[in-house]
Amino acid sequence: MIPVNTREEEDSLGTVPVPSDAYYGAQTQRAVDNFPVSGMTLPPVLIRSLGLIKRCAAVVNRELGLLDPATADAVIRAAGEVEEGKLDGHFVIDVFQTGSGTSTNMNANEVIAGRANELLTGRRGGKIPVHPNDHVNMGQSSNDVIPSAIHVAALTSLENELLPALEMLRDALVRKSMEFKDVMKIGRTHLQDAVPMSLGQEFSGYARQVELGIVRIRNVEQTLVELALGGTAVGTGVNTHPEFASRVIALIADTTGCPFVEAANHFEAQAAQDAAVETSGALKTVALSLLKIADDLRWLASGPRCGLGEIRLPSLQPGSSIMPGKVNPVIPEMVIQVAAQVVGNDTAIAMGAQTGRFELNTALPLIAHNLLQSILILSSAAALFSTRCIDGITADRQRCTANIEQSLALSTFLVPHIGYDRAAAVTRKAFETGRTIRDVVLADGILPAEKLDEIFHGTV
Repeated sequence: MIPVNTREEEDSLGTVPVPSDAYYGAQTQRAVDNFPVSGMTLPPVLIRSLGLIKRCAAVVNRELGLLDPATADAVIRAAGEVEEGKLDGHFVIDVFQTGSGTSTNMNANEVIAGRANELLTGRRGGKIPVHPNDHVNMGQSSNDVIPSAIHVAALTSLENELLPALEMLRDALVRKSMEFKDVMKIGRTHLQDAVPMSLGQEFSGYARQVELGIVRIRNVEQTLVELALGGTAVGTGVNTHPEFASRVIALIADTTGCPFVEAANHFEAQAAQDAAVETSGALKTVALSLLKIADDLRWLASGPRCGLGEIRLPSLQPGSSIMPGKVNPVIPEMVIQVAAQVVGNDTAIAMGAQTGRFELNTALPLIAHNLLQSILILSSAAALFSTRCIDGITADRQRCTANIEQSLALSTFLVPHIGYDRAAAVTRKAFETGRTIRDVVLADGILPAEKLDEIFHGTV
């Protein structure tokens, strides 16, 4: 018995009850029923990229005389609403679905057709006068649309979200490197004291890591510009107009401002997901760079009295439900967790890329979800890292100076004057007695105070 709040929609397997207020039809509902897996749907940026592709396809099909103007205009308007995010609530299929993403492509086709029919007739859904396959999907296949949507969503997200966030973070770190250029502190290797350096030099290393991350992202963008559109089922372009792909892709490029082009080889573009793998690898590298920076800052700010305490992070929220006054490095900890997720996403993408059997990869929804999530969370993490942590860092100059004075690594500066073995003996004696290197050298008459001041000049 069909509940009163549903209507019947039909596909090649029969009729299916769908919610009466849904724009989608039978194929979408079957996928909803078949894949109640995670409760996660594909990210909005992918859905909006699908809307863009469908809108541009309708424009070109109208220009080619393949769609009558009334049908084309309704599809263009409905696809535009998908592109704008107005119909996000009608994209209801789980991430873990058919590996080609056919269910999601049909979800888009049905939503656009259902909305176009409402515009033309006042009745939501159905296949008349606008058909999801014959009209909305004209010249396309799930097998070239979904890979294209992944590239469009990824490249536009990199350009509009991640790169600006990384540039902001880099600039914040550069500013701190200049601010701290005269703050001398002890360097550390193997978590042990090394020779002195400036806090500014330390931060300049962080800034360079982010700068190189930006370069890596820009390099992989060159592989994302190729779109699979025009290959249809297996790359041969069956059932599509010879001018369709180039004209649709030119319109997508014009709309997004990204230099999209038709794939040089449609068989590669549909059988493999190498561009997604390469992009994910670059994202993983960026994530691990941010993890290194965040973890260093946690250590440098540790304390405030019983740790290193060379810098102070902004106090953002109480850090304990039991210890009054405790403040934790919450933003660096968030960055570290985001990095861990990106590394996990990269592993999932690598496994998904291994499903490229013959002419089609069959883990496209998995790859899309993980790749776009990595871009999203890295973008947010980098921006928050900049504004809610880096910008507010201050140096504890007194603690930095005291740490240098106590460091046994100052003996390194004695080596050119008294030799390695004698400097090592000074170090051992200072460690065993709890005295500083300076105190031992002066007490044992190894060097005069004036010479020692000259040697250690600039280290504090």
